[in-house]
Amino acid sequence: MAGTHGFAQAVARYAYKLMAYKDEYEVARLYTDGEFTAELERHFEGDVRLEFHMAPPVFAARDPDTGLPRKRSFGPWMLRALRVLAKLKGLRGTRFDPFGRSEERRTERRLAAEYEALVRELCDGLDYENHGLAVDIASLPEGIRGYGHVKAEHLACVRERQAALLAAWRAPAESRAAS
Repeated sequence: MAGTHGFAQAVARYAYKLMAYKDEYEVARLYTDGEFTAELERHFEGDVRLEFHMAPPVFAARDPDTGLPRKRSFGPWMLRALRVLAKLKGLRGTRFDPFGRSEERRTERRLAAEYEALVRELCDGLDYENHGLAVDIASLPEGIRGYGHVKAEHLACVRERQAALLAAWRAPAESRAAS
């Protein structure tokens, strides 16, 4: 994202990424919109038995050694359950959303709001000289990947990098030029 419009491109890309996270309803939609089963039929012949390995946040037991959610195996009936869940997407964000109060969902909503505040700060101080640093900071959400505890681990790494980059951003211009 060289040049002087890399910042706008980074903000557009990563604001979208933070607002369009995959929650349980979206995962259910992806499994049941017909594309998944069509892809299976294209690649496999005969009787295919589906088995889903999941750690549903509401039902997942914790591994006593790691403290992480333990995945369970669910048979083909899970597709029917996912179809129902996909139709319940209207609950997303309401007080009736069974997943909305989880720490993961609260964090995802908080990330979008934090990013908006961060972009405002970057816009307020943006100039030609610090443009590259602004692009680097605005692109940090690229490192937030995965789902559940994997996403939390990546977020922790991104937060460390963000702290270092923001320290450089907030430093007086003279000290930035010297480094």
